[in-house]
Amino acid sequence: MAQQGTLYIISSPSGAGKSSLLSALLSQPEAAGRMQLSVSHTTRAMRPGEENGVHYHFVPVDEFKALIARGDFLEWAEVFGNYYGTSRAAIEACLAQGIDVFLDIDWQGARQIRAQMETRSIFILPPSRPELERRLIGRGQDSEEVIRGRMAKAVAEMVHYDEYDYVIINEEFELALCQLKAIIESQRLTTGRQQQAQQNLLQQLLAE
Repeated sequence: MAQQGTLYIISSPSGAGKSSLLSALLSQPEAAGRMQLSVSHTTRAMRPGEENGVHYHFVPVDEFKALIARGDFLEWAEVFGNYYGTSRAAIEACLAQGIDVFLDIDWQGARQIRAQMETRSIFILPPSRPELERRLIGRGQDSEEVIRGRMAKAVAEMVHYDEYDYVIINEEFELALCQLKAIIESQRLTTGRQQQAQQNLLQQLLAE
């Protein structure tokens, strides 16, 4: 029987580096076949460079609402007129195969999922407000007004950091990545997971 995977919730304000950390983590050779990012459903239009089933599962509004009615989502939300949701069946199938699954969602979605499943949750914080603002400005994509709005939203999100199991301060990227990997490795070494993974060895060691 495969060792049960762990469901990780990863949250952060925009600009804290969550997406970069997840991308770096999942590109590691040891992640192959053992870790994956959850692919959400959405009703928004596909953007250039995006691929259905890779970045999102793109579905019509009627289909999304039917999935809601059937209770197929662990969590879902409407954001700026578009729906986003996390498939319960897809998550459970991966976990049953021993794959660790990472959910990139906000604190509200995290609350919905914690109420239904066992998770480990990680909040990524920036080292300071000025640094967060510098990173947002450095993207060169948004106006000053939009940056102010993003900063205000960031503060509203960061107040929920204490609802999470772990907190990583992403000041030095490589250190933050090492800390993220350490959290995952420590979870794999818990007694419960070692009992699953090392069942035969434990029986041999403890045999009279």
